[in-house]
Amino acid sequence: MTSWNSIEIPIFFGDQGTDVSEKKPPEIRWIQRVDEVDASAWDALAGPLPTPFLEWEWLHLLEASSSVGAEKGWLPHHLTLWRDDTLVAAAPLYIKSHSVGEFVFDHAWADVARRLDIAYYPKLVGMSPFSPTIGYRFLIAPDENQSQMTALMLMAIEHLVRHYHLAGCSFNYVDPDWGRLLEPHGFLSWTHQSFAWHNHGYRSFDDYLAIFKSNQRRNIRRERRAMPDQGIQLVPLTDETISRDLFPHMYRLYADTNAQFGPWGCKYLTEDFFLGLYARYRHRILLIAAYHDDTDALPIGMSFLLVKGDRLYGRYWGTQAPANALHFNACYYQPIEWAIENDIRIFDPGIGGEHKIRRGFEAVPNISYHRFADERMQEVLRLNIGRINQMEQANIDGINSERPIAQAP
Repeated sequence: MTSWNSIEIPIFFGDQGTDVSEKKPPEIRWIQRVDEVDASAWDALAGPLPTPFLEWEWLHLLEASSSVGAEKGWLPHHLTLWRDDTLVAAAPLYIKSHSVGEFVFDHAWADVARRLDIAYYPKLVGMSPFSPTIGYRFLIAPDENQSQMTALMLMAIEHLVRHYHLAGCSFNYVDPDWGRLLEPHGFLSWTHQSFAWHNHGYRSFDDYLAIFKSNQRRNIRRERRAMPDQGIQLVPLTDETISRDLFPHMYRLYADTNAQFGPWGCKYLTEDFFLGLYARYRHRILLIAAYHDDTDALPIGMSFLLVKGDRLYGRYWGTQAPANALHFNACYYQPIEWAIENDIRIFDPGIGGEHKIRRGFEAVPNISYHRFADERMQEVLRLNIGRINQMEQANIDGINSERPIAQAP
């Protein structure tokens, strides 16, 4: 698929009600690979954001490792804006031929489109592939007018959707502050349920345990004791303490864990992706390695997390030797203890699993934004999304009502 950089996009800001900047109008360029942009230029925009999943190296590794690409149904088609040779804005975007790997389960909308004899694919999606973590937004230089630049980029996206006859555009796991800029441009918000742990100034893990009801506090302590009782030691590893051989090992654990779920597994990343992390992205990684007696051997299990600033993101885990409560310790308790010790404010453990509630996580909303090209589909969305969002918020409130908390933090 070729780019269409030659199409002229007028500088007009619709409902924003603001004057065009006195700066030179930016040039719009569509690119098919993130490595068409210098890493330092891209990360000058992505680096200040809380999320690590929009940084150049992460997105580049996905492409270079063939984890994403046309053959995977994730065709990169990134939007960039330039003033002369300076990158002033960018948006990671993908033309999708399916909804797999988005974790925004839009099958109901696809079914509506089928009933109306409207093509639902291909569609344009803005998110970091396979990363259901809140924080997607356009990357815009801080000295630019965020509202105006967002409007200009949405206009370019609208031209792309029309030019290629795409079904529409969605932005998933959106930064809520930025998401509000989408609403004047016809995008409708859809609420989904995620989980998060918040650090309310805990001084230690025992301090954190004090918020639980006594019965659950005993359960957590029993699950924590299960590690030394089985001769298992959990070791947090970051940056230079992560050896090269742990990355192929993490891939094997990741692949084997997903294989257990058969066609419902979520194995999207290639081994080359994990191997590339050692040289290029180790500084963002936290591994919780579970060693059984001999710490010179490879871990019997590991969890794979990312760290940026005061945020911790849980992504993958696996084990080659079943052990009682290892999952809870490697994925929740040990990362929470590490988070407390390292002044982490928010820990996103990933989607799914209401067992997280019993370990102190909260159900929280995440928002996606959608605009269909077909007016009938857009009207169906508009007429129904308010009721759907109310139901999802009620679900979030219901999940949180089951938290075994004795006192509010």
